[in-house]
Amino acid sequence: MTEKTRTEHLLNSVQMAHFVSHGAIRLDAVVPEELNDEAMRVLPAGVPPVPYGTPVVGAYPEGSFVRRLLAVPRIAGAVRSLVGPGPNIDHHAVHVRGPREGEAQPLHADAIIDVRPDAFDVQLMYYPHAVTLEMGGTLSVPGSHLRRTNESDTGRYQNLRGQDRLVCPAGTVVFLHHGLWHGGRRNDSDTPRYMFKIRFNPTVRQRLLWDTSDLTDPRVAAALDTDFPWYEQATGRLERYQRVLMWRALTGDDTFDLDHWVTRVSNRPQEATT
Repeated sequence: MTEKTRTEHLLNSVQMAHFVSHGAIRLDAVVPEELNDEAMRVLPAGVPPVPYGTPVVGAYPEGSFVRRLLAVPRIAGAVRSLVGPGPNIDHHAVHVRGPREGEAQPLHADAIIDVRPDAFDVQLMYYPHAVTLEMGGTLSVPGSHLRRTNESDTGRYQNLRGQDRLVCPAGTVVFLHHGLWHGGRRNDSDTPRYMFKIRFNPTVRQRLLWDTSDLTDPRVAAALDTDFPWYEQATGRLERYQRVLMWRALTGDDTFDLDHWVTRVSNRPQEATT
């Protein structure tokens, strides 16, 4: 793959701002049909685990199904944009929701409390077949990823305004911030539902890794200022504050702000001298 081709498939600044505000970005039907068909032969047998922190090239041999999945141009571009080159594998798993299973997964985030303000892990969720509403696609809560909660502490919540229940075509890939609240829903269909997940740990500083040619596009600030219907009025402002901190870390621009949320709090006048 040439450098030009790699650049063309990177996320842009508006997409990155969407990820920062929503905690996820979705790529519909990006995996070719023949690879989806292969997935339905490979995934039922599972993917052997690898030790925590294994580089991608060590986790998945050249020519293997997973390695070819990660080489799909738009997937490769998104991974590079979000975590950079040469990420490590935290873990991976094949999740199966059986037909008429009658059980849903509680709402949760996929890690113990993680307070990193300047770095994040990313989870790839791949759906090799079409997911209908009846099949219990993954439910997620947009904008929840920067609230510091611990794993399944959110499990007592059943439904939140603005939540998203995934319905998608075959070959769809969703990238999640590690803190996004989500959970597999009950499969009420007669067909098993498969999802393959990989969590990536960055090995480089996550700064300006994407296509930054649109960094000053007004849609960037608009995306970062997105509101969600489940936010409380006051703490919704704190969500924006956290996004500004994250965007500053991602861009290296310590002057970026939304309505002075961070500027007013970081104001530290020096004592006047005579």
